[in-house]
Amino acid sequence: MDSTMIQENESQKDKGSWLTAESLVYRTTGDVPAMTYRLFEEKHHATLYQKYRLTPPNEVKELVLQYLDKKKGPPHELAVDLGCGTGQNTRLFAPHFQKLVGIDVSEQQVQEARAIPGLDNITYRAGTAEELPFPDGSVDLLTAASAAHWFNAERFLKEADRVLKPSGCMALLGYTEHFSLHHGSCGDRLKNIYAEVMKALMPYRNTRVAVANSKLEDLFKAIPFPDKERIECIPVKMQMSINAALGLVETFSMYQTYLRTEPQAATALLESAKMRLLEEMGVSSPDTEMEVSTDYYCVLACKPH
Repeated sequence: MDSTMIQENESQKDKGSWLTAESLVYRTTGDVPAMTYRLFEEKHHATLYQKYRLTPPNEVKELVLQYLDKKKGPPHELAVDLGCGTGQNTRLFAPHFQKLVGIDVSEQQVQEARAIPGLDNITYRAGTAEELPFPDGSVDLLTAASAAHWFNAERFLKEADRVLKPSGCMALLGYTEHFSLHHGSCGDRLKNIYAEVMKALMPYRNTRVAVANSKLEDLFKAIPFPDKERIECIPVKMQMSINAALGLVETFSMYQTYLRTEPQAATALLESAKMRLLEEMGVSSPDTEMEVSTDYYCVLACKPH
């Protein structure tokens, strides 16, 4: 999930200068800038992630597995899920591999992931996408679900090239922040409420979110493998309660930044949105479901044999 952040090796701290802030550590090493985004490390945020973050749909999972079968084929021994957050994507792919390792820079996210019952072949560990604890040519599939926009692209791609087996694949998937809400005859009114919430959060949006909203266009171009493709629009519809939809917004990095900056205003924003949704839908329970539509994207690439 998008809780994997770019983090420098602790042993290298004495080689650069650090400027610390509540949500950001910035460091320059030579000519290569690196950032550590501290936006997802609190326990409360990790709990929200586990409760409300989306699990990628089966059609995206099948797309990735079919690509891996076509390009590499069995056996499917080791997959690594980068920016695993609380493990939604990790658990989705686990039945298809002998071993799956979920990695996230946030120890709190990793602890939440470990607390969820799952298959015995899953291991979680704290770490970054730019320094992977695997031998050269040992990984069949690298995945990242709503996480790759936080990576240092140059370092991540170099590391991916190192750890992937010949014909090994990477699948970088996610969705943008654009959602449409539908219920009965409400028309565009629910969608407009959501749009107003996002407009209020816009001043707190990290610039890296624009990378996700571009569907990883620049990262796709930077992948050094000639065999690659980018699927930009995979329509998905799901049923989601009012509470779940607002809970998802609460997991967004920009909402968390707003909450730290203006806690009363941030809380009031979601409370107002909930009351307006209830009124427009003509219901009294925030557990009432509505149809939520969004588009997933997926970047696929295969390492040369």
